[in-house]
Amino acid sequence: MFGKIRPLIFKFDPETAHNIAIQALKINLIPRKQKFNYKNIETEIFGKKIPNPIGLAAGFDKDAEVYNSVFRLGFGFVEVGTITPLKQHGNPKPRVFRLEEDEALINRLGFNNSGADLIQSRIRLNPPKGLFGINIGPNKDTKNRVEDYLIGIRKFYDLADYLTINISSPNTENLRSFHNENELNELLDAIKKEKENLKTSIPTVLKISPDINDKEIEKISSLILKYSIPSIIISNTSDRTRDILKNINKLEKGGLSGKPIEQKSNIIINKFFKNLKNKVKIIGVGGVDSAESAYKKILNGASLIQLYTGMVYKGPSIANKISEDLNNLLKKQGVTNISEIVGTKK
Repeated sequence: MFGKIRPLIFKFDPETAHNIAIQALKINLIPRKQKFNYKNIETEIFGKKIPNPIGLAAGFDKDAEVYNSVFRLGFGFVEVGTITPLKQHGNPKPRVFRLEEDEALINRLGFNNSGADLIQSRIRLNPPKGLFGINIGPNKDTKNRVEDYLIGIRKFYDLADYLTINISSPNTENLRSFHNENELNELLDAIKKEKENLKTSIPTVLKISPDINDKEIEKISSLILKYSIPSIIISNTSDRTRDILKNINKLEKGGLSGKPIEQKSNIIINKFFKNLKNKVKIIGVGGVDSAESAYKKILNGASLIQLYTGMVYKGPSIANKISEDLNNLLKKQGVTNISEIVGTKK
């Protein structure tokens, strides 16, 4: 069905099409998918079992409006945001671009969201019905970025199963400087102290850029182990990787997502997996649109998967489709549970 209506949807600019999808989910216009329970793709994270390892990445449900509708589409977990302390409109439009030949998007949204207070109230009124993550970040014009992350923790620590510390968007100036050893150490230390003050053990997850080198990977890995970070998300969008693109929109500034960053993401996942020695669960993101692409990420070291651009091109049934096909793939190989093959790439 989605294949038939996709040309119509793609007549709208990407941001308008996205807003239509949010409204459709709000009024249940997109039918819920039948849930399948495949034992060999059940997984566990943060001490909780989930039916499948396929999650929806932050960026789709920025304002936490439709996460329970998304669960009904067959996703094993959902992450909302990025949410900043104060409301902000983000960068000027147009700011999202399709690259159809490349099965990719470029966005420079800039953390557009309704702000922590309103979104906090919304989540309290509509408790999540599945494993739920909240992605937090600083306002563009803040005078204290570390404090903005701490505000996010205070607002949401009792409403989520985990909080993602987004240090990797290329669309907020200098945000990626948190990949520097000293800045990241300062941030993680402040978060640790804030969690102690709040007497909370909410898992804090780090979302990492794909545009980092081996030295940075080693230093970040050391800090992840030092602060007992339980999980990391690899990766966010890339502000590089343009030379392989075909569509003219490759010239647009912003973060690239989708198929062109699949291999780049897989390489970094594998490097972190080797550095972290299976002590930290990796959530793999970048170019996932099929069981085969999810499988590659798992072999490289990801225990769970997130996607967003894949849903833009393949439609709302993508989580169920990947789950079903991944189940069949593992069955053929005689794999009892997906955890057996994490990081087994030779």
